[in-house]
Amino acid sequence: MLGIPRRFSHFVYAVLQSGITTAVASMVASVPFLGEGTFVEHWLGAWLVSWMVMLPVVLFAAPMLRRLTLALTTEDRI
Repeated sequence: MLGIPRRFSHFVYAVLQSGITTAVASMVASVPFLGEGTFVEHWLGAWLVSWMVMLPVVLFAAPMLRRLTLALTTEDRI
């Protein structure tokens, strides 16, 4: 593995999560281009742009969403 220190795990998570999410969303949005034979070109272009936009959003939003999630939930009681 890369050996990235665990204290940077939230950055690794943000890169992976935003990459997967934007890949799927841009793929779905590019389906109309299947008939034209330009699907891959449109998909990769859309993915690159959306990933560049989404990565900073995830990096900044994830800590706030984690705190909100913890505030809205309680510990499981067995």
